[in-house]
Amino acid sequence: MTLNHLFKFSTLVPQEKTIAGTRKRASKENFPALVGMSLYKINLNKAGVREPHWHANADELGYCLTGEAIISLYDTNDTKATFLIEAGDAYFIPSGALHDIENVGAGNLEILACFNSDHVEDFGLVGTLGAFSNAVLGNTWNVKGTVFEDYKRDTTNVFARTRKGPITIPNDTRYATPYSFKLGKSAPLITNDGGSARMARKNVWPIVKDLSLYSLILTGSGMREPHWHPETAELGFIKSGQGRMSILNPAGFVDTYIMEEGDIYFIPKAYPHHIENLKLQEDLSIMIFFDQDMPKDVGLTASLRSYSDEVLTTITEQSPFLFEQLKKYYRDAFIVNKINPS
Repeated sequence: MTLNHLFKFSTLVPQEKTIAGTRKRASKENFPALVGMSLYKINLNKAGVREPHWHANADELGYCLTGEAIISLYDTNDTKATFLIEAGDAYFIPSGALHDIENVGAGNLEILACFNSDHVEDFGLVGTLGAFSNAVLGNTWNVKGTVFEDYKRDTTNVFARTRKGPITIPNDTRYATPYSFKLGKSAPLITNDGGSARMARKNVWPIVKDLSLYSLILTGSGMREPHWHPETAELGFIKSGQGRMSILNPAGFVDTYIMEEGDIYFIPKAYPHHIENLKLQEDLSIMIFFDQDMPKDVGLTASLRSYSDEVLTTITEQSPFLFEQLKKYYRDAFIVNKINPS
């Protein structure tokens, strides 16, 4: 018996819903395969504002699927940042940093937010203000406690509300910031006839820690070679297309799944797996989150051929002729072009 590594995220009923938007949460509670990671999908309607909040036990690595948003952040040492993100951009929020998300586009805003915890703890600004007395709040800002007499107390998070007042985008929000990364506009680190991979990781985005994000596109003939990630777990979101994935677990069971738009999957650390596109005329696009800022990777193309034909023949009990036909690779191919039909 094995865990189900595929989750129909698109069919999940949002756990939070207000007039301003919705939030779906995939955590260990509803996706038991998850270990040390979780994924949220945030939808904000026009003028929707995600409450200023922080995560007590997790860093956040987000990706903007559609729309435009302003993110304002306040962190330790009086660190402040306010920046604009748009479709294709990634952003990073350290654990404990206060931040909000404001939809400033003409339509809806869709964001994927990945965390390096399978049970994220949130605190909101509304609940925090509601937790302290009028006197305590007055002392904090050196005013009379009566200033807060009419403040409506609530110690729960509100998630999102609709903005009051006009939407403005200050020019300085378009300036470069270490907290965001133009993933969609970056040059692919790997590209061939089978597809491409763009990578937001520590070597090109120094601020990230314990999380990273790849944008993987497989063409109609593309396949991610069988591989595994030492000391690294993988959490993927199918952005578009249809694909197939096979996963081997330590007991020798192979789980094979058909993945479609809106699905998510989880691969535990070092479990061998492959991904292939099943649509000849359509790309398979996947946003892949890792729980390391520099994911490790071992593929079959180079690793298998690092052994002699004699060793391979001995341990597999196959004919030497089989391995003589396999080209020697000195580095993993990563993405391969399929010549055999799906």
